[in-house]
Amino acid sequence: MDHFPIFVALKGQRVLLSGGGEAALAKLRLLLKTSADLHVFAQAPAQEITQWAAQGKLQVHRRALKPCDVQGAKLIYAADENDAADKATAQIAHAAGTLLNVVDNLHASGFITPAIVDRDPVTIAIGTEGAAPVLARAIKADLEERLPQTLGTLARIGKRFRKAADALPMGRARRDFWREYYFTAGPAAHTTAAIEDALDSTLAKHLTRKSRIAQIAFVGAGPGDPELLTLKARKAIDEADVIIHDRLVTPQILELARREALIVDAGKEGFGPSMAQEQINALIAAHTQNGAQVVRLKSGDPTLFGRLDEEIETCEAHAIPYTIIPGITSASAAVAAIQQSFTRRGRNGALRFVTGHNMQGFADHDWAALSKPDTVAAIYMGKKAARFVQGRLLMHGADRAVPVTLIENASRADQRIVPATIETLPEAATTLTGPAVIFIGLAPRGAAQALATLPQEEFA
Repeated sequence: MDHFPIFVALKGQRVLLSGGGEAALAKLRLLLKTSADLHVFAQAPAQEITQWAAQGKLQVHRRALKPCDVQGAKLIYAADENDAADKATAQIAHAAGTLLNVVDNLHASGFITPAIVDRDPVTIAIGTEGAAPVLARAIKADLEERLPQTLGTLARIGKRFRKAADALPMGRARRDFWREYYFTAGPAAHTTAAIEDALDSTLAKHLTRKSRIAQIAFVGAGPGDPELLTLKARKAIDEADVIIHDRLVTPQILELARREALIVDAGKEGFGPSMAQEQINALIAAHTQNGAQVVRLKSGDPTLFGRLDEEIETCEAHAIPYTIIPGITSASAAVAAIQQSFTRRGRNGALRFVTGHNMQGFADHDWAALSKPDTVAAIYMGKKAARFVQGRLLMHGADRAVPVTLIENASRADQRIVPATIETLPEAATTLTGPAVIFIGLAPRGAAQALATLPQEEFA
């Protein structure tokens, strides 16, 4: 991020603009939405600018900007659409140490004006650091369609009501009140009077309501792509006071949490540095003592190889209410990546989910069943166990040519698919650096179709 987004207080502040043509008009139409003290410097300003001056919306100076004009200015715009004139304005601004924007010149500007969705006092700024203004406009158009025009009215009335809402305890109690007002009671009212009545009745309800008791939600974060989160998971993350997350939960998903939320890394790594399960259990108990809403965020689905039962037992031992919000397991994302289905009539009617290792080391399974020709299996946490898995499968009669696919970072931007066979599985596993799912008996769709057309003697 080269440009840090901020909202500058402009009420009564001097903002200077050099220029009187189309570029100046475009900026002024935006600046006139503010309560800034606007000064335009132009020898021959456009008629619209002179009309605004006559209406007292800004002041026009029919000359070039001078160094003496900059005293006390908050922002300066260079909008002469002339390189020499804009450069002169830039020199004056730089000498005074005042923030400068040169219209349509990103590199010469100390700040940029984003595309804006205006629901005063709700303002949404959209910037692409000059890389894609067309994209910024498209996002703006999309938001304009989706956000109701009444949003500003709700916010303005709510702003006047903030002191009354201070009667509620700071933190979750206030957030619950404002959430109900902005998303339920307020939008249901259709007049200013009705909105004010809704505020009063909503506050009265929350003042007499018992505090929400602490609870924990075991939430599936999915394989990594934030767009694969369920709506219920998104809501739980948004409402959480504390998020205790696994190592494989991606930064993009953690970004969805409120800025005030406490984020706790409870990462585990097979055969590597890990937080002990006992410590995680203690964290769950500790953070629910003061009424916090806790999310235990687990990669994939919390019910699959997530040691969920041990953490539920902690909740039961401390009488902590809990809910389980399932997620998309990484194997589902991985099989979608290779454009295959887990089950197929005539190929396999069953699917096995197994783990590559457990608390004792490499995990043992029913290898005789896993070695059958009609078996498809998804192996979690199997990178380091690849040679062990190969050995057990071959020992129980598996064909060395059985297809194997390793999918690294399924659903993420750096996803990688590595086709292999039981014969080449260990070598393929050594190329992986990220979390991976290993499929036994499944090849990527294109490779599987090619194999199906080969003469059978090639496998003899």
